Amino acid sequence: MNYHILPVTAFQQNCTLFWCERTRRAAIIDPGGEPAQLLALIAELKLQPEHILLTHGHLDHVGASVALATALALPITGPHHDDAFLLETLPMQSQMFGFSPVAAFAPAHWLNHGDTLTFGDVQLEVLHCPGHTPGHVVFVNTQSQLAQVGDVLFRGAIGRTDLPRGNHRQLLDSIRHLLLPLGDDFRFIPGHGAMSTIGHERRTNPFLASKP
Repeated sequence: MNYHILPVTAFQQNCTLFWCERTRRAAIIDPGGEPAQLLALIAELKLQPEHILLTHGHLDHVGASVALATALALPITGPHHDDAFLLETLPMQSQMFGFSPVAAFAPAHWLNHGDTLTFGDVQLEVLHCPGHTPGHVVFVNTQSQLAQVGDVLFRGAIGRTDLPRGNHRQLLDSIRHLLLPLGDDFRFIPGHGAMSTIGHERRTNPFLASKP
């Protein structure tokens, strides 16, 4: 599996393309904005997108989803249904954060823990990792030892839990029980900022140093 990270919007959110090298079939993860730029990149890389996948319902991660779904004739998949309230309040989120208006929508498919998604020879496993939002999910490719973790874990930090229905204890439990067991060599792409590895965060992340 190959990947490309394209930071979008003023929030520099890491929209991620995952694709199968043999077939060029691809998944678009968290298209937060700038759909024209994303479509141009997909054409440049000669990809054939099969999925639009969402880790959670915050505006900066979903803002271009409907535009891309319309342009590419693709369904939107994810996050977990517990984030439905966030997708319903996208117009309010747009106003709050100074974005162009984004209409409320519901995905064609909600995701649950343990679901799998395929494109070409690639398989992604879905982990339900609540805490930053109640319906946050993570996409894991075991073969490449690579995950897109959205706003659960960052290089040297963890996701915010001061937004509606965030839960700090739940977030730490998700990281400790679902992400850390992936193994120290596992690389991850966060929702914002630089990539890291599970091992680096296990050893150095100050939010994970304290005991549960």
